[in-house]
Amino acid sequence: MKRNDMLKIVNPVLAVLLLNQICTALLHDLLPDEAFEILHGGGGITLAVFATIHIILNWNWIKANFFKKHPADKS
Repeated sequence: MKRNDMLKIVNPVLAVLLLNQICTALLHDLLPDEAFEILHGGGGITLAVFATIHIILNWNWIKANFFKKHPADKS
C-alpha cells in the first residue's frame, strides 16, 4: 500500500480517536467507570499507536521542515 493511501486511512482514524479522548474526558462524570476505562484508556493507547504511525509516514516531511541545515551566517 502506498504512503498516501495509508495516510488517507490513518488521518481520519486519528481524528476520531482524538474526538473520543476529548468527549470521554468531558463526559467522565456521566460515564460508568468501566465504560470510561475502556473508551478513554483504550482509546488513548490506540491514539498513541496511530500517532506513531502518522509520524513514521510523515517522517520525510518532518525532517525536511524541522531538521534543515541552515547555512552558516557570514558576517
